[in-house]
Amino acid sequence: MPTITTSQEVNLLQLQYIADSCGLRRTYLPDDGDITTRSADTEHLKAGSVAKTPGGTLLSSPQPDIEWLPSLKTYLARVERLSMTAHDRPTTVPEGFPPTIDAARVWSGDQFSESERYIVRLSDHDVSEIKTALAFLKSLPSHNGPDDVSTDNFPLPTLGQKLVEVSKTLHSGIGFAVIRGLKPEEYSPLDNILLYLGITSYIAEIRGVQDYDGRMLDRCDILSMYALDVATAGGESLLASSGKIYNEIAATRPDVIHTLADNQWVFDRFRNNETAWYKRQLLYNFEGHGPGFSYSRRPLTGAPFSPHSPGVPPMTEVQAEALDMVHFTAKAHQLSIKLERGDIEIFNNFAMFHARNGFVDDRSSTRHMVRLWLKSKKFAWPTPEPLIQTSEEIYGANELRAAGKWDVHRAPPINRVLTEKMACS
Repeated sequence: MPTITTSQEVNLLQLQYIADSCGLRRTYLPDDGDITTRSADTEHLKAGSVAKTPGGTLLSSPQPDIEWLPSLKTYLARVERLSMTAHDRPTTVPEGFPPTIDAARVWSGDQFSESERYIVRLSDHDVSEIKTALAFLKSLPSHNGPDDVSTDNFPLPTLGQKLVEVSKTLHSGIGFAVIRGLKPEEYSPLDNILLYLGITSYIAEIRGVQDYDGRMLDRCDILSMYALDVATAGGESLLASSGKIYNEIAATRPDVIHTLADNQWVFDRFRNNETAWYKRQLLYNFEGHGPGFSYSRRPLTGAPFSPHSPGVPPMTEVQAEALDMVHFTAKAHQLSIKLERGDIEIFNNFAMFHARNGFVDDRSSTRHMVRLWLKSKKFAWPTPEPLIQTSEEIYGANELRAAGKWDVHRAPPINRVLTEKMACS
């Protein structure tokens, strides 16, 4: 297992990551399985460093032994070590938070032995409606591009109501669904985008602005992925219920709920300037829906392909324990979904944690997902105050939206590791 120790090796790892993301069959690092790395650029924070806050305050603190790829051994050792020195830990959850969430979105993966509980199968009639709606949209003399697609010009007389029920499932049910039955190979690249937008406009009609690479980090409401193609092997989608995670931690370690709901978590923006980081909490109490999470791990820990910006303050040992506790609790209850070509996977980003397994492509099949960030006018969870500004940037009418372009044809994620702006997880 190689150890990355120089800036040159960091660059090589970034290059390998980009090559893999683009589907290029080029090797820049030794191929000896799973790689856990530690770069020279982040080592100074691991060992202890002097960091400068946005206000100019100098900090000196060691970075906990925590990585982007979580280590169960390290986590269990930290839990044991902290238990020996812990005094007066809170024995109840924070004021205003419920002791438990009682809702359909609280589940464990082993409850879904029957995939029919979450798969919405399109009938021949449904597909015919989609084709008719697509033809109608394209027949319009103007205002028939991706930005124009809506329920008004993409009529689905019977399927539309079924899709409204999917929206209810995302917002007040189990929190996710897979729509199955499309054959993307039957449509042009543009037509696939148009019909995807038409279908999802019945579920969540407000579409968010992504950056060039559509990175997924932490702040969209509804996340959707249309599988234009799937990997030859692997690539399973992994979902876990944030409600289940909350209930288990609240019952066994309510002090960790306090840590997760504290607004002292440092998020790296991956910008090399005085605004390179900011603070907020990971856990929010959504009005009418209860606790839900909004974060991704990379801005908190950095990653081999995306080291922390210089001067970003380290997290505490208590935070590191809490972050890994969420991860390993999610892993214990996750659901693995093998997506098929043509599937549309869609879920509530506040109610779910999501990831995927590694995958292998070949010349006959190359994984290709089209991602949308969505929000429903009618069913959306109220946005917590700390997330309002970012929500406006993603979903509001602004210069980012005015300058936006639809990436109809497959494009390489060249700048994926360079910045965190406009991100969703």
